[in-house]
Amino acid sequence: MATDVFGALANPVRRALLAALLDGPRPVNDLAGLFDLSRPAVSEHLQLLRQAGLVREEPRGRQRWYHLDAAPLAEVGDWLHPFEHYWRDRLRALSDLLDEERP
Repeated sequence: MATDVFGALANPVRRALLAALLDGPRPVNDLAGLFDLSRPAVSEHLQLLRQAGLVREEPRGRQRWYHLDAAPLAEVGDWLHPFEHYWRDRLRALSDLLDEERP
């Protein structure tokens, strides 16, 4: 069963795991050390991220390394795009109003 990207991103631990992988692949033990959670709990979060297609797992000997796969985040970007326009227009209108108020 595939996990929804938005559902995967709803949890702050999963967002922090993705941020931790921005600089490159990391072993699961390294990732688990970033949190005040058990290794199995972190592994569950990583499994949900893998089901959403946001990370991939690579066995290296006895360790599992995780890699970021940001491609599914394009769906989030597409969804956010109209909101960016909304806020950009609102901020531009506020800036124009403030410019009119200045002497």
